[in-house]
Amino acid sequence: MNTPPTYAAVAMQLSARSVEQAPDRAAARAMMMETIASIGPKIRAASVFIEQFGGSPVRLAVLPEYVLTSYPGRISIPDFADRAALEIDGPEYEAMGKIAQDQGLFLAGNAYETDPHFPTLYFQTCFVIGPNGNVILRYRRLNSMFAPTPHDVWSKYLDIYGIDGVFPVARTEIGNLAAIASEEILYPEIARAHALRGAEIFLHSTSEIGSPQRTPKMIAKQARAFENLTYVISANTAGIVNTSLPEASADGNSMIVDWKGKVLAESNSGETFTAFADIDLGALRAARRKPGMTNMLSRQRNALFSAVYAADTHHQSNSLIEDGGIKIPDRDHFKQISEATIARLAKDGLI
Repeated sequence: MNTPPTYAAVAMQLSARSVEQAPDRAAARAMMMETIASIGPKIRAASVFIEQFGGSPVRLAVLPEYVLTSYPGRISIPDFADRAALEIDGPEYEAMGKIAQDQGLFLAGNAYETDPHFPTLYFQTCFVIGPNGNVILRYRRLNSMFAPTPHDVWSKYLDIYGIDGVFPVARTEIGNLAAIASEEILYPEIARAHALRGAEIFLHSTSEIGSPQRTPKMIAKQARAFENLTYVISANTAGIVNTSLPEASADGNSMIVDWKGKVLAESNSGETFTAFADIDLGALRAARRKPGMTNMLSRQRNALFSAVYAADTHHQSNSLIEDGGIKIPDRDHFKQISEATIARLAKDGLI
């Protein structure tokens, strides 16, 4: 395995611009393209500063969660898919691909996306675009309280994409990249599944409450890094505009965490690129090959737990498959699924 020279990565803390109040699809799409147009110059300026400051070229930039659209609110699933969900080969990806291509870097982000195999739904998707302008990784969020996930159409999704499409890892010249969406950083299993498929860098697009205190997500970022010997690059929003929420409700604390769980850089509030740091894959790979107590990845005996995980069916799959077809959920469907799961846990005496 060729180890790249040290390079810089940056978590771009940018404002998410809600399209919820856009009058129609065309207006929403125009807003999204305006946002993309504003992102390119910000990354370029940040890259120039970072290389001048520390000497390492920026090879990887991570954008916040749903930076182009913000969250859906109470818009119906089909209406939000039409208004705000990207097409797999749509113009928005082409425009972001041009940013990556023009600047010679890997660009990671998160957006809502349609899938021709599931035309009545959308998925929240983390993506990585390579320096050639092409999408090289597409990960669909697996655990969501308010939106469809592959688990909700599990049997069909697996038939189409297989497990490689569920836990994709992009093996690139800057390392093995995997994506974790938003609150999924709280779930050790998602990070571990990616690590067991070779991931070395977790790209975490998020929109979360920032705080001077250590929040659960902030703690989890360090834990996921240490227990898997991976870097975590976490880009938070710098607030959400065009909604009724106070703008800075999801702002601050973008960070880069190294494979020891140490925070290398962390942003304050507002739009900023100050969460940047060098990525030393040589040191990470050397640590993974040392037989010591701190090599948590090699010491994990996963087969011990497989029977327990396999037997747990409290949160049931395929909730959106009905009579062999895909049903369109309303927004309350996902709360009802959660309530049913809690009821099953209670019935079995587990809670």
